[in-house]
Amino acid sequence: MSDTAQERVHTVGPEAPSTSEVLDPAVHGGGEHGEDIGQTIMRHVTDSNTLELPFVGEVHLPHLEIGGVDLSITKHVVMMWLASLLIIMLFSVTLRNRRTVPRGLANLLEMLVVFVRDELAVKNIGEEGKRFAPYLLTTFFFILTCNLLGLVPYMATATGNISVTAGLAIVAFLVVQMGGVQAHGFVGYVKNFVPQGVPLWLYPLLFPIEILGMLIKHFVLCVRLFANMLAGHFVLVTFICLIFVMKSIWVAPISVSFALFVSLLEILVAIIQAYIFAMLASLFIGMAVHSH
Repeated sequence: MSDTAQERVHTVGPEAPSTSEVLDPAVHGGGEHGEDIGQTIMRHVTDSNTLELPFVGEVHLPHLEIGGVDLSITKHVVMMWLASLLIIMLFSVTLRNRRTVPRGLANLLEMLVVFVRDELAVKNIGEEGKRFAPYLLTTFFFILTCNLLGLVPYMATATGNISVTAGLAIVAFLVVQMGGVQAHGFVGYVKNFVPQGVPLWLYPLLFPIEILGMLIKHFVLCVRLFANMLAGHFVLVTFICLIFVMKSIWVAPISVSFALFVSLLEILVAIIQAYIFAMLASLFIGMAVHSH
């Protein structure tokens, strides 16, 4: 090595940061707020095996594994249980105090039930839609409750988990197929996948396309709900985290104002997404029942 190269090594070497210093966020001013912001956001929008409770702190949920399959109770599972319990309690209380002319909460629930039955089930499926009204009502209220729970402190949005929305989409898919088979029989329903009058040589081409299209429709049903609920909470938590990223108290009023606006918008989004899922499910059932 030349003398010039040795001088360059001795000059740069002591001043160059080590690998541990480069990876240490505290060296670059990140501290506990720089590197952990991404982890904080992900912790608030993803599933976990812990719950954060007021005055209690972090509570670890039980781990359960059967036959090598992880069946542990997670935060989003607890939220789904809580949503189901709230729906059962809400309707039990309102039905117990049922009057000739409903008032208050009972009037609101009756309005929503009539709307889903008449404007979604009957309008999109026909008179046969009354048979599917219980499914549509259950789906609508369950999604709506899960969506709104995510806006409550210490709660989480179960519909921001693609496994949950995939389960809802699979149930919708099964209901659609059962409705079509009940209306036309298995053979008749399968024959309706391809429009009548199509030449026989097109059947091998159109039949797989129709099957794929049917699967894609329910896949989009799953992704739409998941993406909308997850994106809203990403934005909401990000606005709050800006206070710690900028490390300035002057950012707080702007961040809190935008977070409040997004929270109000999320209430509207929660209602709209529950409506869209139930509406599309009713449309798919109507297409299967009245397919020609």
